[in-house]
Amino acid sequence: MTLADLQALEAEHVIPSYARYPVEWVRGAGARLWDADGVEYLDFLAGISVLNVGHCHPAVVEAVRDQVGRLTHTTNLFYNEPAMRLAGRLARSSLGGKVFFCNSGTEANEAALKLVRKAKPRGTIVVLEGAFHGRTYGALSATPQESKQAPFAPLVPGFAVVAADAEAIAAVVRDDTAAVLLEPIQGETGVHQLPVELLEAARAACDRVGAALVFDEIQTGMGRTGTLWAYEQTGVVPDALTTAKALGGGLPIGALVTGPRLADVFEPGDHGSTFAGGPLVAAAANAAFDVVEDPALLERVGELGERLREGLRALPGVRDVRGAGLMVAFDIDEAPALVRRALLEQRLVLNATGPQTVRLLPPLIVGTAEIDDALRRIAVVV
Repeated sequence: MTLADLQALEAEHVIPSYARYPVEWVRGAGARLWDADGVEYLDFLAGISVLNVGHCHPAVVEAVRDQVGRLTHTTNLFYNEPAMRLAGRLARSSLGGKVFFCNSGTEANEAALKLVRKAKPRGTIVVLEGAFHGRTYGALSATPQESKQAPFAPLVPGFAVVAADAEAIAAVVRDDTAAVLLEPIQGETGVHQLPVELLEAARAACDRVGAALVFDEIQTGMGRTGTLWAYEQTGVVPDALTTAKALGGGLPIGALVTGPRLADVFEPGDHGSTFAGGPLVAAAANAAFDVVEDPALLERVGELGERLREGLRALPGVRDVRGAGLMVAFDIDEAPALVRRALLEQRLVLNATGPQTVRLLPPLIVGTAEIDDALRRIAVVV
């Protein structure tokens, strides 16, 4: 089919919930993509931080090929080894509690909302201005953005929105607070890193009233910021975290990971999912985990991220370069137009998170030469 054929099928049969660029990808390898005409692109979006190990990583491909020929689905009424092994790795690498598997980041946050509400019934959940936690009703109710919430009101009650400020958090957390939910780095609204003192204030406030502190690491986790989990760089340990995106190496999986205090709040029947933690996606996730937990790779993520940020700062018109590891953004006039030109003229895949913000999320396996190549391509279109 031609691109025009695909566009016609979309217009006739697909609910118009996405604004697509006029490109069809047919193949990927590492940090590269190829379109239907065989044109090669440099991918600095990685499926919005899904492909941290790159496109079609050989270890992930082999794990999927092996598993798909033996067993793809069991339901959670039975055991499967890949999921149990993955749960152990997630818990041991982070908070030391237990894991609930699901299929996406939004579902992971929905599970977290239910968990903290069961731990402290009818408690209020505090969220921050500028947050993004998903698009289903609970997660959307935790996402205080008027453009996303207004068309779907009324939303789920029991959320308190507060400015991303240490004193404001300390003031709003009360005896009836069930949890504070936040992203260590707010990704969808432009890669804004929360100050450590804010995280410390949230931790202290939760401890004061017996509330849970939950970190949404859906975008920051799995090595994106230079450590396996972003919270490791802050000295602040949450009671639970959510992960998804890069966890499956390109396949859909999410997880809620608890610390010991919340590990046994859920009981059989409290929550569930038909497909979650199936053997196929868990096998892919274990293979991706093998790649991203490598200390040498994580160290390189930090080094390459700094190289990328330094290069961006040298470009004309670029403002406020920011981020951690290979989670990077900068401000510039007419960001969406720049991203489109980069794609269509320079064959570089970027993302605009707003009218003045460009986000870069290259695969973690990217090389120095590819960082420099991306900077050259951006320099042409700024």
